[in-house]
Amino acid sequence: MTPRGAALLHDPRLNKTTAFTEAEREALGLLGLLPEGVDDLETQVKRAMLQLDAKTTDLERYVYLSALQDTDETLFYRVLMADPARFLPLVYTPTVGEACLRFGHIMRRPRGLYVSLRRKGRVREILRNWPERDVRFVVVTSGERILGLGDLGANGMGIPIGKLSLYTAAGGIPPRLTLPVLIDAGTNNETLLADPLYLGLRQPRAADEQLDELVEEFVGAVQAEFPRCCVQFEDWAGSDAVRLLERYRDRVCCFNDDIQGTAAVALAGVLGALRITGGRLADQRFVFLGAGSAATGIADLLVRAMKLEGVSEADARRAFFLLDRKGLLVAGRDDLKPFQRPFVQARPPISDLLTAIEAARPTALIGVSTVGGAFDEPVVRAMARINERPIVFPYSNPTSHSECTAEQAYAWSDGRAVFASGSPFPPVHYRDRIFVPGQGNNVYIFPAIGMAVYATEATRVPDEAFIAAARGVAEQVTSADLEVGLIYPPQSAILETELRAAERAAEAIFALGLARVPRPTDLRSYIAEKAYRPEYAALV
Repeated sequence: MTPRGAALLHDPRLNKTTAFTEAEREALGLLGLLPEGVDDLETQVKRAMLQLDAKTTDLERYVYLSALQDTDETLFYRVLMADPARFLPLVYTPTVGEACLRFGHIMRRPRGLYVSLRRKGRVREILRNWPERDVRFVVVTSGERILGLGDLGANGMGIPIGKLSLYTAAGGIPPRLTLPVLIDAGTNNETLLADPLYLGLRQPRAADEQLDELVEEFVGAVQAEFPRCCVQFEDWAGSDAVRLLERYRDRVCCFNDDIQGTAAVALAGVLGALRITGGRLADQRFVFLGAGSAATGIADLLVRAMKLEGVSEADARRAFFLLDRKGLLVAGRDDLKPFQRPFVQARPPISDLLTAIEAARPTALIGVSTVGGAFDEPVVRAMARINERPIVFPYSNPTSHSECTAEQAYAWSDGRAVFASGSPFPPVHYRDRIFVPGQGNNVYIFPAIGMAVYATEATRVPDEAFIAAARGVAEQVTSADLEVGLIYPPQSAILETELRAAERAAEAIFALGLARVPRPTDLRSYIAEKAYRPEYAALV
């Protein structure tokens, strides 16, 4: 039953604010609760844009958009989708990083579900408190590794909220099907524990065994309450991320965006870059600064894609040189984690990035270290000396943690770098050219995977779907994009990009027999018809 009066105005999914028609105002008890003027949706968008323009900081714009999402969901998504290149960085990276740092200070209204150790044994009861019964996507974080900012505990809830906004705005997933979740296992962030406005459990992080027991209960409860649901693990500590993905990827429909999504967006970037540099993926050599779960996830997916071009796995793995804080991953080191061992090199130890570049002579340099400025001038100039068109991807977020800026990469390579970053950078004027830096943002991948899973009702999310989505993204980069150095499609048309990539990923899911629905004759139209469009529904 449709709520009436003030209750209707407080329901973000049904509220139209000033766009209720005269008939709806009469029938639904709204007379006197609204001014007499009746707006259409486009007029409301203009008003929202005016109010956003009056804000002086991106964090203020984030807070405004969060409030809009809490009051009028349709208008919120209409604003985001009206100018995605402008608004996606406000609801997610880089602004969401600052929002998470101050989450307990800026929160107006709770959103999503909080599953804490204190409620162990009652997780299914908590899921039953969610008002929607047909949840298809859960994004869940432990808050322990938020972007490049570290352990933010319960403040990390800003991440699943933001991610799911992008599922809808960029991927067309109906918002009612999504649920953000924070697994609260404590925090080791002493600043937060001492903050009187911190909202999470005030205790040190639980041991792995306790965390795993809670996650096991949570995954089982999701399967019981929402049997067609896909779980996306987001911003977990590296060892937890790898362990949980390996535990659940063949049991339930799930994926880890930091591992698989980051890998696929990197693959899309490499494929786009090769349209500028020439050559085959199979012939590339890669140096990574960073050897955590994101780095090994990228490397694993690139290895798999290289194997599809006929390279043996052993030869493919020899093309990857990963460095952590102690240097190159080499045989003989006794401090490596199991997920790092497939990428050890049979070489003498190398302690620094510049020496590794000189030894490996890579065609591509990828940064997932969260060490701002790590790609300094000698490093970039070495890449430019070795390659006519060096591929330089500082993927770390937020902007302050990027290994180099776009301006630095172009200047230090004499304008020859093929550049993409994790955080956005403005166009760069170098000599007589203007370069448009690409943003290797996971937003190109995970909403497409979401739409593919939604359309196929997939039982699992295979690596083949991520490779297919990456190829689908790279295929949409135009010659005009490449001319200005842009190797990802412009975010201004992100929904069309995602739906095409979703089609590719869905093809892979159908081919592997992982779909719960028959394959439609016209897959592209089938997916397009499922995509959410922000329009007010008639209520009378």
